Amino acid sequence: PQSSDKMAPTAEEELFLTPLKTPICLLDAKEAFEGLSADEKRYAHHLTQGCWAGALACLAQCSPESPKLFLLLFKLFTADTPAVLQEASGKAGVPEVEFEAFLQFASVFFGNMGNYLSFGDTKFVPRCEAMSIASIITASSDKTLSAEWDAISTAVFDLSPGVKQMGLEGNGISTYYSPGITEAEIKVVQDFLQSQNLGDQAYNTRLFKDGGVYKLAVASAEVKPSVTHDFNGTKIEVVYGDHAPFMKVLADSIAQAIKSAPAEREHQVEMLKQYVNAFEGGDINAHKDSQRAWVQDKGPPVETNIGFIESYRDPFGVRGEFEGFVSVVNREQSRKFQTLVDNASRFIEMLPWPKDFEKDTFLRPDFTSLDVVTFASSGIPAGINIPNYDDIRQDLGFKNVSLGNVLSAASPSEKITFCTPTDQEIFKEWRGKSFEVQVAIHELLGHGSGKLMKKNEDGSLNFDQDKVVHPYTGEKISTFYLPGETWDAKFGNESSSYEECRAECVGIYLCPVPEILSIFGHNYPEEVPDVVYCNWLLMARAGLLGLEFYTPESKTWRQAHMQGRFAILRVMLEAGEGLCEIKGEGEGLHIALDRSKIMTVGRKAVGEFLGKLNVYKSTADVAAGLAMYKHYTSVPDDILPFRQAVLEQKQPREVFVQAVSKLGADGAATLSFPEASPAGMVQSFVDRFAASGPLGALPPLLASCGPFPPK
Repeated sequence: PQSSDKMAPTAEEELFLTPLKTPICLLDAKEAFEGLSADEKRYAHHLTQGCWAGALACLAQCSPESPKLFLLLFKLFTADTPAVLQEASGKAGVPEVEFEAFLQFASVFFGNMGNYLSFGDTKFVPRCEAMSIASIITASSDKTLSAEWDAISTAVFDLSPGVKQMGLEGNGISTYYSPGITEAEIKVVQDFLQSQNLGDQAYNTRLFKDGGVYKLAVASAEVKPSVTHDFNGTKIEVVYGDHAPFMKVLADSIAQAIKSAPAEREHQVEMLKQYVNAFEGGDINAHKDSQRAWVQDKGPPVETNIGFIESYRDPFGVRGEFEGFVSVVNREQSRKFQTLVDNASRFIEMLPWPKDFEKDTFLRPDFTSLDVVTFASSGIPAGINIPNYDDIRQDLGFKNVSLGNVLSAASPSEKITFCTPTDQEIFKEWRGKSFEVQVAIHELLGHGSGKLMKKNEDGSLNFDQDKVVHPYTGEKISTFYLPGETWDAKFGNESSSYEECRAECVGIYLCPVPEILSIFGHNYPEEVPDVVYCNWLLMARAGLLGLEFYTPESKTWRQAHMQGRFAILRVMLEAGEGLCEIKGEGEGLHIALDRSKIMTVGRKAVGEFLGKLNVYKSTADVAAGLAMYKHYTSVPDDILPFRQAVLEQKQPREVFVQAVSKLGADGAATLSFPEASPAGMVQSFVDRFAASGPLGALPPLLASCGPFPPK
């Protein structure tokens, strides 16, 4: 709610205000956790503690003010519950709507581990007055907090162009880098890493310029002596100890978890030991060894993965945000995914590229449905395909997971926009079932397919250059990955979106296959059943909704998945023949999708686009790949006006209240579940980082958290 003397915000201004009535969902894992043995519960508990310790690094990876704002909110709600603070604030003259707006801001901040939305990377500011927040803080029983608020209040409300979104070179802010650093400078350091065959080393680093020296700050518990390199006249100093206190508690917690790990699960124990090495010393090779062991640890009752994993938020596309998840395998739900794995080789042969551009052997992965106990990061996905290290994926394989209780926790109150009334009914009935099929194909057959053609260390190639013919030029393959080169570094800041688009295309291309649909219980005689139609409708509609995440001023995208979905929408629109159109205007704007054209016009157009996406990625053809991709992700003049309607009807994305794990005096691990409300969200963080608990020493350290090295 706005103060009475202020005009209502425009649709564009709404992008940067804390979303009204953000759905707050409970990530319910009670039944799954109770099904574990005492040792498995303790194991999950220690890993959960470690994940949340590491997740404090997300704050420093988000914005300069996020660590201090987290500490302030933590202290504020530790001193008084939301109910007590609201009463005190009311007595001090703070209107109820102002307090509720502040509480909403605090809950969304905790749910995103920072003051930028994890999905879209835009800054959000409180929907109340700064004076109201000052009065709320003054009303607190902790009388030390007003000065802390005064120190950050301007930054919290700052919406100047340079901080509205994450980006580089005037297009936003990134705390992965020094202010003012250029993409050309970042590339020099990346070239250095690749020259050392350390292209993956960027994942757990940040980069700062100190005078004429580039300091590559490695996340590690140990503050080891730095090492300086001269690379073509550029001084690069590798320094250790970024996020040090958080990495130490993370490593120590994993060491505790080892005591409860079953000794007979050798790969699991090896994974844990390498995690400890990676987070203590910062060695990316130790983390890669942990992932090699993880891929081979088939079907553990408690599944976990921890590290600096996804590079979506790095504007350059090579540095990972911290994430750690702990989950329980849902064996009943996992059976259908395993059936998909059993038949994956046959389904991959149906994809629209020659077999030379597919892996020589499909490495059968684990594919499980998980009930998440903990997902400690800025956001929670619906499915995951990791590790992201190219060499491990190509040579050893990967794992797929579908996060079952995330999928089922979606808000029931979401308004279905940009669909006809008839399509809205199909959407309501089939959305969940269609999305389940799409996520499964996307993760396993999308991210799990495709070969990277490369030159090995010994100079040999992993393909026969004399026999393999480029399907679009008819000539021999002339571009490929050199030793030390990685897919994401090669394709830069477009790599994440490009790969998500490729996986989404695989999903809609293969979802009509009857054998795949039957695995998920969909057996229908008609050629395009509702489950398929709804999936294509979901994709086209998502492409239109993607305009929310496009910034016209800089012509940049702020969310990888939505950029990819917009590209697919453009492919559908360009296909013509009445397959897909955008009709109407304002609230009547809608996607018109011709069901009868999906198997002919639609599948042909998407197949041709998908084939090129894969071949260009496979052959490291950056020029052709990005030229095509940037064409389809550019927003034409006839589509850009639809963005206004998208902004006016946008729906807030849900945030999740997660369980709090505790270890009793008897050594028994238990979970408690706060209520799914703004008050429940803030209480979960108060309980999780309570001074009396194992993470209690960490929040005060956020006061000095920020650019590395500290001054």
